[in-house]
Amino acid sequence: RARGTNHSDPSSFTGPRIQSGVGAQTLGAADPGAKMGKAAAVGTAVVVCAAVGTAVVLSRRRRRRDAELLGAAEAERKKKVAAVIEDVERTLATPTALLRGISDALVVEMERGLRGDSHSQLKMLISYVDNLPTGDEHGLFYALDLGGTNFRVLRVQLGGREKRVAKQQYQEVSIPPHLMVGTSLELFDFIASVLAKFVETEGDEFHLPVGRQRELGFTFSFPVNQLSISSGTLIKWTKGFSINGAVGEDVVAELSKAMERQGLDMKVSALVNDTVGTLAGGRYMDNDVVAAIILGTGTNAAYVEHANAIPKWTGLLPKSGNMVINTEWGSFKSDKLPLSEYDKALDFESLNPGEQVFISMVLSISFTFLC
Repeated sequence: RARGTNHSDPSSFTGPRIQSGVGAQTLGAADPGAKMGKAAAVGTAVVVCAAVGTAVVLSRRRRRRDAELLGAAEAERKKKVAAVIEDVERTLATPTALLRGISDALVVEMERGLRGDSHSQLKMLISYVDNLPTGDEHGLFYALDLGGTNFRVLRVQLGGREKRVAKQQYQEVSIPPHLMVGTSLELFDFIASVLAKFVETEGDEFHLPVGRQRELGFTFSFPVNQLSISSGTLIKWTKGFSINGAVGEDVVAELSKAMERQGLDMKVSALVNDTVGTLAGGRYMDNDVVAAIILGTGTNAAYVEHANAIPKWTGLLPKSGNMVINTEWGSFKSDKLPLSEYDKALDFESLNPGEQVFISMVLSISFTFLC
């Protein structure tokens, strides 16, 4: 106690004092509330970091699991694809032994066809072509090639061995689908109209002797009963055609009448199958060519046969001693042929089920349907 002081007067007290009420502990002491706030912030940060870390871990696990699932699914898909490919390869396999069996069966049918056996699967049609080009030919010639979903008209100036094909021009035209299942009149009128317009574009570089009628080689790639070098009756339509009023008719006569209706002065000098035409073209370039095969919207083969090896030939033997035979092997059927489920399905969906089976197994248009 200070001497001489009035202890009853608080204002006279000069020592340290502790205030009561708010802020009473302000002298020399830390704030517990501030400590608690910092702890809460640190705790929150820890929790957030833990949550983020957990999310990252879970995300990585999920991606890893998804990748594993996708990998398993992809592996399963590849396994199924491999199984399908293996099955197709097995079904469509053509080992040498199988091919030899098919070849032997084909030769048997060829011999039956040459004898005129009505049960032969191969027509072995006599083409009446006993002489093939030599390369010495000269002049202007036209050609019409009808044998699929389109046809071509062509003109060529032949210049003999020195010039060979001096000049040529052609035009390819698609046949409207409705004409492939329409009438013979409509089809041949359409073809003749295109041919007439093509002739009108003939330039000065093509030389037709004065007074000479234009000649046309008609390549008709359907089974025909050939009556002469320039006439033949249609046996049946193939390759997606199904036209009324043409089977049994002379296709050269039908074309000639259509050209007359178009005012076109042109003579059909030769009627040949496309395979025979291909053989003639090959011989024109190489005198050693003796056979030709077509692989396209259809398939067929033609070859040079010894005339005396054709039992069904009834006329005089040609001077050349040879005759080109149109096999029409598209009709070939045999238990040796490896018919797959795809071949059977294509045949079932075709316009002429049970016919032209061999063609459907190899022709290019089938791949479109398979795809």
